[in-house]
Amino acid sequence: MPEPITSIYGGQAVIEGVMFGGRNVNVTAVRRKNDEIQYFEVPASQKKPWYQPLKKIPFIRGVIGILESSARGSQHLNFSMEAYAEDSEEDDGKTEVDKTEKVEKAEPKSEKKEGWSLAMVFGVAVAGVISFVVGKVVFTAVPAIVEEFLFDGRFDNIVVHNLLEGAIKIIFLLAYLYLLSLTPMIKRLFQYHGAEHKVITAYENGSELTVDKVQKFTRLHYRCGSSFIIFSVIVGVIVYSFFTWDTLWERVYIRILLLPVVLGISYEVLRLTNSLRDVPVLRFLGYPGLWLQMLTTKEPTNDQVAVSIASFNRMRELEKKVNAPQSASSAV
Repeated sequence: MPEPITSIYGGQAVIEGVMFGGRNVNVTAVRRKNDEIQYFEVPASQKKPWYQPLKKIPFIRGVIGILESSARGSQHLNFSMEAYAEDSEEDDGKTEVDKTEKVEKAEPKSEKKEGWSLAMVFGVAVAGVISFVVGKVVFTAVPAIVEEFLFDGRFDNIVVHNLLEGAIKIIFLLAYLYLLSLTPMIKRLFQYHGAEHKVITAYENGSELTVDKVQKFTRLHYRCGSSFIIFSVIVGVIVYSFFTWDTLWERVYIRILLLPVVLGISYEVLRLTNSLRDVPVLRFLGYPGLWLQMLTTKEPTNDQVAVSIASFNRMRELEKKVNAPQSASSAV
């Protein structure tokens, strides 16, 4: 009998693996070159951050959540890149490796040589947030500059200018994702992204988490960050239409100042479309995000799904251990 769904989990594809985040712990599982599955486990801080109350306020919670996810995800992505680099270095002149399946746990390296000190973890998190912010600023500013260069003076309708800017932004996005998907490493990353979605969908449908059963589910998911990207473009077109500008630089800095507003609204739209995905006449609201996921996800192999399942099960196992003392009396 399937377990009742009591929590909503999120995840992220990393190099040769998948990260899943729970309320109390975040776990990444990666497959090494010798076929072992290695875990990287980062428990959540016992001390609630100062911004915790803000995560309950609509529109503000979206911005906080996005920055928090960027910081958390960068740590796990960095771990997977280090593991991949180690395997690549060992490929030169190494002897035959025993292919017997192993499972190894990687702690957040606080006790290992060249370990992850608190300063290093903080540094990686800050770098992840900065990368996200810089990326959003560039992705916001460049389409506005291109639209201004191509269509300035041809008409005065602000809405039309914003629609053209949004179209240019989508063209840039699709071209960027398509070119990325042509590289072998990113293609595998997108396959792991699909594996992450399949596991989440299987869990949310109460299915047993075996490779064969998980593979039957779709690789697309309404709550995906890819959907958030396309919604931010659509929301931006609407929000920017309420503001006028006289010069190109005024146009650009208005958009940069409005970024938190656009991100906050886009997050609420994403939540709304996810809540309406089972309503036949309204599920189409989430289709733009699903269409974009046709680029950002690929059908995973059985081995990749197995890694995703291992990561999810390990995260759930650790979550239960943390919650057991608090909920022992209500366990079923």
